Amino acid sequence: MSTETTETPDVAKDKLVADLKVVVADAEELLKVTAGQAGEKVAAAREKISESLQEAKQQLCKVEDMVVDRTHQAAKVTCDYVQAHPWHAVGVAAGVGLILGLLIGRR
Repeated sequence: MSTETTETPDVAKDKLVADLKVVVADAEELLKVTAGQAGEKVAAAREKISESLQEAKQQLCKVEDMVVDRTHQAAKVTCDYVQAHPWHAVGVAAGVGLILGLLIGRR
């Protein structure tokens, strides 16, 4: 069984960011639930989880900012290309539309 994926790096990053947000939310909930627990080991574990959670939040913000910046760059490059070569863009769009129309028409 193959575990290969055809996702683009940006899609994979978006999924990673979404998964990290879920993990952070779950960890925060765990900290809230165990707030009433007493004991030295529980307090130490809560402190360690809290520190790790803060670090994860910072990394998540960095990754999210990087994804947003790359998305803006890609949009700008695409816009610049379309403005510089409008007929090429029309030709590509028409070709893609034709192919999609043929594929949909086969069903």
